[in-house]
Formats: sequence, C-alpha cells, structure tokens
Amino acid sequence: MNRIILAVSIAALASVGAPVSAQTGAAPTPSAAKASGPLELRVEQLPAMLSGKVAATDFFAPSFLALVSEKQLKTLSDQFIAQYGQPLKVTSVAPNGPFSAVVMIEFERAIANAEIAVEAVAPNKVVGLVIKGFEVKGDSLAKVDAEFAALPGAAGYLIEKVAANGTRTQIAGRNVTQQFAIGSTFKLYVLAELASQVDAGRRKWSDVVPLTAISYSSPATQGWPRDTPVTLQTLATWMISISDNTATDALIGVLGREAIEKKLALVGHSNPDKALPLLTTVEAFALKTNPALRKAFETATEAQQRALLDEKAAELTYEKVNLVLLGSGPAAIDSIEWFATPVDIAALLHNMRGMNNETMLNIMAVNKGVSPASASKWAYLGYKGGSEPGVISMSYLAKSKAGDFYTVTGSWNNNAANVDNAVFANLMGRLLDNVAE
Repeated sequence: MNRIILAVSIAALASVGAPVSAQTGAAPTPSAAKASGPLELRVEQLPAMLSGKVAATDFFAPSFLALVSEKQLKTLSDQFIAQYGQPLKVTSVAPNGPFSAVVMIEFERAIANAEIAVEAVAPNKVVGLVIKGFEVKGDSLAKVDAEFAALPGAAGYLIEKVAANGTRTQIAGRNVTQQFAIGSTFKLYVLAELASQVDAGRRKWSDVVPLTAISYSSPATQGWPRDTPVTLQTLATWMISISDNTATDALIGVLGREAIEKKLALVGHSNPDKALPLLTTVEAFALKTNPALRKAFETATEAQQRALLDEKAAELTYEKVNLVLLGSGPAAIDSIEWFATPVDIAALLHNMRGMNNETMLNIMAVNKGVSPASASKWAYLGYKGGSEPGVISMSYLAKSKAGDFYTVTGSWNNNAANVDNAVFANLMGRLLDNVAE
C-alpha cells in the first residue's frame, strides 16, 4: 500500500548543492582518475569513501550532510557492499565541466554509474552524488531466477514478449500462476478503468472532482481539506507516480467499485473470488487495524463482505484507523489485500498497451521505478509498484528500442517478516536489464 522508494542512490535521499547535469545514458569516455585538481581528487576518493576508509565529514560539504546524515550514508554504502561487494576503483571519468563528472565505479560484482559534483571553492567538498544504477558482472536471467528461488516466503515473476499481433511469449518466470498480495500495484486496474471510461466518452481527463475520500497518503494530498477540486488526470498521476492513496480512493469513488471489478473480469483475473470485493485503501487500513471487523471480514463470503463494507462504512474511515496496529509487521496480507498472479498482471499490462491511450501511458512513465541508467535502455518504460510490511510488487510495461513490447512483473510475500524492498528492487531491475540487453 505504501509507495515504493527505491534505495538505489544516495541522491534518492537528497540532491543538494550545485545540480548535476542530466545525462543521456551514453557511456563515459574512459580515462584515468588522477588527482590533478579538486574534482579529480574527490573522484579518486570515491571508492574509499564508499568503503568507509574516508570519513563522510572529510568528503561531503556541510550542506550535503545537513540533509543526509552520516548514518544514512553508511546504511546505503553497507547495502551496496552487501549486494555488490567492496568498491575497488574508478574505471572511467567523463567531466561535465571543472566541477562535475559522470564516473564508473567498479565493485567486486558490479559496475556503478554515478554523477558527482564538488564545490567551486576550497576545500571543494562534494555537494552532489548520485549513484544512478549498477550493472552486475556476468549477470543472467538464470542467476536472477536462482536469487528469486532463495527469497524467504513466496516469490514469483514473469517476463513476456508481446508480438505485433498480440501473441504473448514467456521469456522467463517462476510461480507465474500463484496468487500474491500485490499492494498498490492494484491501482493499475483503477487507471485502466479510468482510461476505458475516457475512451468511451463518459469522462474526460480534464474533469474536475472533489477530494471527498481521505486516506493515509503521500505528501501530495496528505492533510488536504475535503472537497478540494482536482482533475482526474492529476488524481491518476498522483495515484501511479507516487502511489497517493487519497487520490486512489477518490478515483474509485468516481469510477465505481463495481466498474473496476468488471475490468478485472474483462482482462481475465484468474481468481476473482480472492480478489473481490476490491477494497479502497482506507477500507484495507481500517480492516487490518480493527480486530473485530478484521475477523468478521476474513471469515465471510464475498456477499457477506460486501454487506459488511456497506453496514460498517462509518467504522472504515480515515479517522477510525488505529495507527498503533499498522506498520509493525505483516498484517493480514493473505486475506485483506489486493491479489493477482504474475500472469494476471501481465494480462492487465497487455490490455493497457492495446488501449493506445497516450495519456494513460504517459502517466505510467512518470515514475519509471528503476535507475536512470536502466530506464535509458528502453524506448518507453511504464511502471507501478506497491509495498507494505511483508509485501512488495513491481510491474513494468516496456518498449525496446527495436520496437518490441515486454511485460515484466514480480511479487514477493512473507507472512512471517518484512521483506527487503531494496533486494527485490535490485532483482526486478536486473530482470529488465537482462531483457533489454
């Protein structure tokens, strides 16, 4: 349910000081990193800083450390080292000017693509550092599959290639017909139904509606007053790009729960009994944190569940959610959730591709869900993910530079413990990279 924040770069926490110029994804021209100037000195120190041999206070400017603490930096560095081994050396440098550059850093098991910027005045400490992505050395789909198999709990993924005539061919997969809790990935069904109603002339992307539904949300709408007027396109963009829950529930209210459920049937969900009734985000939060209602919902038939949602509506509101019982660990992820198999999500993405609704596709591409280096390998990349304690799911609709479409989707559930979002995001990014290559 919570939006996914990928821990793939230090700049995911902060991008501070002098901005680093955006790159096109082209590989830097190799050159040796020699400490002949202030930029070169900091570049040369990068591997040592990442391994903890150079103190953060000696490397970063105070303005950077005011936003990103030494503890946060160490946590990220430790994550990188756990996944990719020790940083060894800078293998190439492509300067953007006297105070910034694109660099490649070799780790034991991967190559990192990074951008660095230093102060223009002494002591020329680092004011911007972005590790944009990693290329795993000698990676393959078989290696990623083996790591999926080793994840605790249950995990599955599917890669399909979609031919021009619509034929879908599985490239790789694991547990492709297993039902998983998918968290906020269910919002793709909401987006698909909105696009369908726009295509049918029932609505316009520019239609203005009030924010009548309030949920635990993203900074986009958190604390906004009820009845704030917002366009459907704005709601949809918030819902997909930053997984805003208030925007989602507002759209469900406008489109109708039953209409979105019909979209599941039209696309071809493999187990509607498990997926229905489709909950709003605030209903899910409230059910998970109300022991009596939770038990009643879990033991009820679908018809009884629908009746409970109607009869207990006053208890399934933002004000009734008990935060003490929310977020401490996996909660009812096998009963009060949104469910789909990798095959179900691939079918949904295939259906959305076939709609040719440019606005919908643009909304999906606002947040690409991977590092800029990985995203640059594709002509188009649309994404939606979802997570909560014990659940993570990530799904992509991708168009290769050769013009071929792919659907890449995966989920990981663990009833016993929180899942590691960074580990899963790394696996999904590697699936994409392997297919792109």
